[in-house]
Amino acid sequence: MLQWILKYKLYHIPFWVAYHLMWLLINTDSLNGSWNYLFGGEIPVKFLGYIVFQAVGAYFNLYFLIPRFLSKGRYGIYFILVVLTILVITALITGGYYLNAYLSAKSFQEIFGREPSEFMYFFSRMALPSTAASMTLAMSVKLAKNWLQTEREKLTLQKENLETELKYLKSQINPHFLFNTINSIYVLIHKNPDLASESLASFSDMLRYQLYECNDPYIPLGKELNFIDDFIQLESLRLYENQTELAFDLAQHLEQSVQIAPFIILPFVENAFKHVSRDKNQHNFIRMKLNVSEQKQLHLSLENSNGKATGKSSSGIGLSNVNRRLELLYPEKHTLTVRDESGIFKVQLKLELH
Repeated sequence: MLQWILKYKLYHIPFWVAYHLMWLLINTDSLNGSWNYLFGGEIPVKFLGYIVFQAVGAYFNLYFLIPRFLSKGRYGIYFILVVLTILVITALITGGYYLNAYLSAKSFQEIFGREPSEFMYFFSRMALPSTAASMTLAMSVKLAKNWLQTEREKLTLQKENLETELKYLKSQINPHFLFNTINSIYVLIHKNPDLASESLASFSDMLRYQLYECNDPYIPLGKELNFIDDFIQLESLRLYENQTELAFDLAQHLEQSVQIAPFIILPFVENAFKHVSRDKNQHNFIRMKLNVSEQKQLHLSLENSNGKATGKSSSGIGLSNVNRRLELLYPEKHTLTVRDESGIFKVQLKLELH
């Protein structure tokens, strides 16, 4: 039953009845006068004419004129046709006064307090304002409904686009990580096969984490830091001959409720290992400190020596990728500062965690 009512828009009938009851109350100035007019024994032809003709005019405007002319930018023709529709509907409603008197046992003067010759009075003072108001109200409701629907569709499309972009950015992380790690193990194979074998075992565990444990939008921060710790151990093997200072202070004993988007921190660590200086005549280092405040705000400080031979510290897709992910996942909830000062590449990240 409800579906049938919604399908044929029968719920519009109470709206039009209520709307015209309001106009009737305004014109009669009393509930008693309205009651006598509607149920005093005679058929309220004029009242029914208001309901029927104004509803016809409103729907003609909503379902024919607006789609055919207004929506297509034909504003001049639309305005003319709307005015003509209002005038025709007003004329038909005004005719209802005369039909009401014709079907009644009372005279026109007795019913309406006016002479039959005062057609323009009923046309301009009674029927026209009500018709114009009903057309305007119906059009306003329709346009507001269309605007809300358009906004909902726009928000849905925007959300889908953001989700697609996030999936694309995350898909870039895995190949980027794989390329760097495989390259590191390849270097170790020639220098130290035993370390290369150990690295492959660690690499296998890290791949398992990537494939099975970080598919949710947010994961416990502790798991992410364990992965980063494994990555640091793997990359450290490659620097064992370079006398590089490695200092990593990661937060311990974190609450399981503290969560973070996967692979937000990893690109910064990757970048540090990739571009750390390897000059035996200078002090080479990577220093990282990460902690979480009681307000669940993550603080990351990472810096590495950046020798002349390494080129730009921010090369590749890693840093630009993670910067874009931060903008999408943590809008107005993060602060990222990246600087290259006097051969030292510095990263400062503050992040409000979930």
